[in-house]
Amino acid sequence: MSHIVSIQTRAHDPVAVRAACERLSLPTPVQGETKLFSGNVSGWLVQLNGWKYPAVIDTLTGQVKFDNFNGHWGEQSRLDEFLKTYAAEKVKLEARKKGYTVTEQALTDGGIKLQIIAGGA
Repeated sequence: MSHIVSIQTRAHDPVAVRAACERLSLPTPVQGETKLFSGNVSGWLVQLNGWKYPAVIDTLTGQVKFDNFNGHWGEQSRLDEFLKTYAAEKVKLEARKKGYTVTEQALTDGGIKLQIIAGGA
C-alpha cells in the first residue's frame, strides 16, 4: 500500500542536521552563538553555500533562524534544499531504528521519494 505524506519541517535532531550537512558537502555544523541582523541567536550553526551568515537551528524548538536579506546574502533555495535533505535524513534514521529498509529516489522536479519497507524485506 502506498501513502503520500507532506511534511512541514522542524529540525529537532542534531544527528540528522549533521547528516544533511555531510550529504550536501557543507561544513560540519557547530553548536554556538552568532549575530544576525535581528540580534544574537544560538543553536547549531549551518553554513550554507553562498550564504554570508549561517542558518541557526534551535533543536529544542525546531526553529531555523536566518538572515539572507531577501536573497542578497544567500539564496533561499539553499535553505530549502537543506531542509528537504534534513527531512529525508531524519525519516531514514527513524525508519532504520525500527528495522525498516529505506530506498531513496531523486525526482525530476527536485523532490525526494522515500520508500520504507517494514520488516527489512
